[in-house]
Amino acid sequence: MKHFTLESNMRANIGGAFYPTGYSMVMFPNAEDADRIGHRLIESGMSGDEVYLLPAATVLAEITPTAGNADNPLPSAGTEGATVRAYTKLAREGHTALLVKTKNEEAANRLMEVVRTVPYSIAQRYRTLVIEDL
Repeated sequence: MKHFTLESNMRANIGGAFYPTGYSMVMFPNAEDADRIGHRLIESGMSGDEVYLLPAATVLAEITPTAGNADNPLPSAGTEGATVRAYTKLAREGHTALLVKTKNEEAANRLMEVVRTVPYSIAQRYRTLVIEDL
């Protein structure tokens, strides 16, 4: 799995909130489950460069600050700010995240087949102009 660093292309063009188009973000109440699922994804053929493990501290340090201007200069037409706030709430409760490259619906379905084997708290797929519940 790859170490996460927020890159400029993982932010919305307007407001700058976390919006990693082409990725899915899944949060787990149990850090061991998140780690195990990440390794299972890699074992099933996904590239280790396409799977990021984000401990709660990383979510709070890297992703939470992006919601600060999500509704500036105008209220957001989308839900990116609210989604970041949901991640923040879960991270404060100790949840761990996986950010996984999901280029298409087939990749998202394969991801969720593995994810659904353990309890998870939220799963979102970022597509162009759409944040989809998984």
